[in-house]
Amino acid sequence: MECRRALSPSKLPDMDYALNPYSGCAHGCVYCYAPEVTHAEWGGWRIPKAKMNIARRLALELPNIEGVIGIGTVTDPYQPVESELELTLQCLKVLKDRGFRIHMHTKSDLILRDIGLLSEMDGTIGITVTGIEERESKMTEPGAPMPSRRLEAIRELVDAGIDVYALVGPVLNHLEGREDAFVDAVADTGVKLIYMDSLNSRPLLSERLARMRFRGSPSAERRINESAEAAGIEVRPVFR
Repeated sequence: MECRRALSPSKLPDMDYALNPYSGCAHGCVYCYAPEVTHAEWGGWRIPKAKMNIARRLALELPNIEGVIGIGTVTDPYQPVESELELTLQCLKVLKDRGFRIHMHTKSDLILRDIGLLSEMDGTIGITVTGIEERESKMTEPGAPMPSRRLEAIRELVDAGIDVYALVGPVLNHLEGREDAFVDAVADTGVKLIYMDSLNSRPLLSERLARMRFRGSPSAERRINESAEAAGIEVRPVFR
């Protein structure tokens, strides 16, 4: 597909503009609220659409703006199709050449492909980790890389001196009783900051999760917060 604009204003913390090289997301996370926010069909959302001209559009729009560019605010910029199309990589090169600061979210270790470029940019990276058990990950995030690969990505980004945090969200009930082991795995990466997010419940999303017996867990949030602070990791709430 072709996009008419590459950037849109963002109200997310530390982001002035949003950049999403893809529409839809192959990760298929059952807790994703983006389809309802964007008024998309759930089935169709799992079929990503590539904005093939986005790097060219971005280059045209940047001279007229300033601020932080948020990448992956609605869909993951490193979903599998990126390995072939490299739209995110193209956009990063444009942003680097013009000296823009970025704030990027992903749950894919494909980001390590661009670690050299990212180490030369001004920015912050958030890697989403919602658990450490492969079974739950395959149920809740069927198209995403396994947690072990995401944790390794955090470790390598930390080692490269890149500003990175673990985005723990949404916190679901499958973490109950495993909070300490989860925090230990995150702490082992060397990361010093966790952003924690509660389940953003919406009608269709809640129905999906209920069928699978998943729900948000305030008790797991509290225990993760306590365990992380004991491990010397700062915990901040998302959006608050």
